[in-house]
Amino acid sequence: MTETKLAPGDAAPEFTLPAADGKTVSLGAFRGKRVILYFYPAAMTPGCTKQACDFRDNLNQLTAEGFVVLGVSKDKTDKLLKFTERDALTFPLLSDPGLDVHKAYGAHGTKKLYGKEVVGVIRSTFVIDADGKIEQALYNVKATGHVASLKKKLGLT
Repeated sequence: MTETKLAPGDAAPEFTLPAADGKTVSLGAFRGKRVILYFYPAAMTPGCTKQACDFRDNLNQLTAEGFVVLGVSKDKTDKLLKFTERDALTFPLLSDPGLDVHKAYGAHGTKKLYGKEVVGVIRSTFVIDADGKIEQALYNVKATGHVASLKKKLGLT
C-alpha cells in the first residue's frame, strides 16, 4: 500500500467536510489566508484534548498573525460537538469518518504504536499558504508541546 506524503510546495488537497456545528467547511473558502490544518486520532482522549486546548489557548495569537485553525478527526459530528462544548474549543472541528481527507494528506497509514506497526490516524499538521500550497507538512507530531514547536517554526515565538 503506497501512502501519500505531502511536501512543501505541493497543492493542498481540496475538501469539504461537516463541522461540529453542522455546517460544512471547505478549504477553498480560506484562499488568501494561511491555514493550520491538523489531524488527530480521537476527540476527548487525553492527548487530543491537550493538543486541542493548546490550539485554543494560542488561537488569538495565531488569528492575529493571519492563520485559520482547523482540526480533523474521524469522529462523527455529535462527538465533535460534545468535545467543542466540553473544552470551549473556538475553532472548527471537522468530521472525516470515511478517512478520505486523512488519506489525501497522508494522515492515515502505517505508524508505530508501542513498538508495533499498526494502521491508523497519524497525528499530523499542515500549514497551507494563502495560495493553497503546502508550506509545512509535519507528520507524527507529539500532542504535548506541538503548538509551541509549530509557533517556533512559523517565527511566532
